[in-house]
Amino acid sequence: MDQGAFLQLDGIASKYGSTPVLSDINLSIARGEFVALLGSSGCGKTTLLRVLAGFVNPSAGKIVVRHRDVTGLAPDKRGMALVFQSYALWPHMTVDQNIGYGLKLKGVPRADIAKKVAATETLLGLGGLGARKPAALSGGQRQRVALGRAIVVDPEILLLDEPLSNLDARIRLTVRHELRALQQRLGITAIHVTHDREEAMVMADRIVILDAGRIAQHGTPEQVYNRPASAFVAAFMGAENSLRLHGTAKGTTFAVAPGDSNDAADIPMLCSSLEDGLVEARFRPEAASLFALTDTVPEEGGRFRGVVSTVTYPGGHWRHSVRIGDADILADASRAFEPGTQVTVHVPPQALFLFPAS
Repeated sequence: MDQGAFLQLDGIASKYGSTPVLSDINLSIARGEFVALLGSSGCGKTTLLRVLAGFVNPSAGKIVVRHRDVTGLAPDKRGMALVFQSYALWPHMTVDQNIGYGLKLKGVPRADIAKKVAATETLLGLGGLGARKPAALSGGQRQRVALGRAIVVDPEILLLDEPLSNLDARIRLTVRHELRALQQRLGITAIHVTHDREEAMVMADRIVILDAGRIAQHGTPEQVYNRPASAFVAAFMGAENSLRLHGTAKGTTFAVAPGDSNDAADIPMLCSSLEDGLVEARFRPEAASLFALTDTVPEEGGRFRGVVSTVTYPGGHWRHSVRIGDADILADASRAFEPGTQVTVHVPPQALFLFPAS
C-alpha cells in the first residue's frame, strides 16, 4: 500500500453472482488528482465507481481514504459525491431545491442552505435559474445542477459516471473544459468514468484503462497514448491498424525482416520486450503517410506496399483503406489516391508499436 496516497484501492474484486467483474484492482490516487477510468462497455469501470461510492460491496480488498478504511461505510459516510449519467434530478423540485437537497438531509439550517446554494449557482453559471424546474432547463444546465448538488456538500472525492454522455457534441466540448477548470479551482479529487478516449485525454491527469475487470495500464495521457503497454491498449488508444511482421530482437531494437509487402526496418521497442520471430505491429491512421511508387519514401520507420481499396473525405484529410498482403489498414493523406493505385505506406518508428503476436 502507498502510505502517501490520499485514496487507495487495495486488491479490490467484485462479482455478480459467480461472475467476476473486477479482479485485483490496485490503485493509488493523490489528493486533487483527476483520474479517468476508461474502457469499453462491460469492462467494469462503472462497477468500480459504484464500489468506491459504497453502492456495491467488494468481494475482496479494501478502500482507504486518508489512511481510514471506508470499505464498510455507508455511501453518505465516505466523504464522496456521485454525479450520475442520467443526472437523477427531482423533476418536481426547483434548481434551488435540487442543489440544496443534500444539505437538507444533513440538517443544515435553512439560511445556510440558501447561502451555499446561491454561491454554488453563481460558481456554475446558474444565477437567476434557481426557481426553474429541470424540465425548463437545457441539457447543459441540468448537468450543472447535478454537479452543483454534488459539490455543495463539500465532498473530498467527486465521482463522475459519464455525466457528459447525454449532451450533444458541441455542448459536451464546452462542458468538459468547464468541469476540469472547476475541479482544479476547488482542488477536489475526481474520478471520472468514460468510454470516450478524447474526453479522458483532455480532462484527466491520469488515465486508468480497464480490460475485462483488470487494469490494463495507467499513466498520464501522454504515456498511455505514446507508450501503450499492450496491443489491447494500443488499439483502444486509436492504433487499430494491425500487421504481422517477422524479425529479430537486438537489444532495445527490433529488426524487421523484409517480406512480400514490407521493407527491412529497425524499430525501437518502446512498449514491450520482444523475442525473435512473429510480432504484431500497430499504428494509427493519422500516423501513416501515403506515397506513390515513384515518390521518395523516408528510410527510417516501417515501409509497406499495398493497393488502395477505398478513399473517403471525413474532413481535413483523405482517409484511405489500403490492402497490404492479407490485411486492410487505414491511412490518412492530404491528397486522394484513386482506388486501385499501388502505394507505399510509411509509418515513423516512434509511431509503430510492436507487441508479441497473439
